[in-house]
Amino acid sequence: MSTTVNVVPGPIHPLLTGGPEYPFVKLERRRRELQPAGVTTINFGMGDPREETPEFIRETLRRAVPPVSSYPSNHGKPELLAACARWMKRRYGVTVDPAVHVLSANGSKEAVFNLGFAVVDPASEKRTIVIPTPAYPVYEGGADHCGAEPYFTPLRSEDGWRFNPKRVPDEVWAKTALLWLNSPHNPTGSVLPREQGAGIVALARKWGFWVASDEAYCDLYFGDDAPPSLLEHGLENVIGLYTLSKRSAMTGYRSGFMVGDPRLMDALRKFRPHVGAATPDFVQDAAIAAWNDDAHTADQRAKYGAKRDLFLAEFKRRGWKIEGSEATFYLWLAAPGGDEVAFAEKLLRLGIVTVPGSYLGRGGEGFVRFALVPTLAQCREAIERMAGLDA
Repeated sequence: MSTTVNVVPGPIHPLLTGGPEYPFVKLERRRRELQPAGVTTINFGMGDPREETPEFIRETLRRAVPPVSSYPSNHGKPELLAACARWMKRRYGVTVDPAVHVLSANGSKEAVFNLGFAVVDPASEKRTIVIPTPAYPVYEGGADHCGAEPYFTPLRSEDGWRFNPKRVPDEVWAKTALLWLNSPHNPTGSVLPREQGAGIVALARKWGFWVASDEAYCDLYFGDDAPPSLLEHGLENVIGLYTLSKRSAMTGYRSGFMVGDPRLMDALRKFRPHVGAATPDFVQDAAIAAWNDDAHTADQRAKYGAKRDLFLAEFKRRGWKIEGSEATFYLWLAAPGGDEVAFAEKLLRLGIVTVPGSYLGRGGEGFVRFALVPTLAQCREAIERMAGLDA
């Protein structure tokens, strides 16, 4: 007579069995629960542009697709790295060596998540990752998965929603491996002034930690003053992350790059083959065309500017207050009534998706993020639907 033995299954990372729900998964669940049947969604939630990718970029991609597609280089084509370096010089006046300082990435999300694995030793005392919040959720996810200890420092209205390093105790800086900065900032749209950036870089060199400057929204600004880069203060202890997703409406292409301190870039080149390859060569060719051209980014700004003006006028008419919102395609709205979740759920019942600030971390309570990514016609329709809030 045989006896059946139940074999205990192997372990699974606890973050994958009982970790927090990703904010946009939670938001989509609430949309399905609250949005009336038959109502078309107008989605101001995830920052996924609905504008067309410029035709010259799409045509470059079409021409570049080969009959046989092979594995791409782990580090990116030399022509792509050179295009990124030229863009850094035009955009910021920063000179970098493409072979030493630049590495391609599958969009900045991949780079954000993986960076902690390259700079955090889980057995070291220096394993803290400082994350100003509210923030892009992947900063926290990457810190958790690589065995770091995240330290959350809420951004504040009185600081203009800009990171204030004085709010972090020295005993935390002494244990810090990495600081995440994001300017222009998601979700608040604030911009870190050049002199404040210089002070943060000096602090990193004093305490010996890395600063990761996520500048995904650097080309989405309004007016004549383009946001500065942390790399303008030198590459030592600094890495910048850039992407075509927002500036060129190329979220689906998954193409970006990292640039910075050669010590860290060398480590990332060694790390990269373990986690995947670069984007396909034909996507890299499209990326080369995009980084080589600045005119289309002005067109993108104009499109977002028109949508921004539309909502600013509507919010003013209603007496609604925004804060931050200097750059990016986000508007950071103080939730009418103060309860950001209740307000966002009222909008969901009208088929309008926004993100409660609390979904994006501590400090976001009382605010709602509008991502101005629907078309201009959809934006007008959303404003018409908002009349339902008055009923």
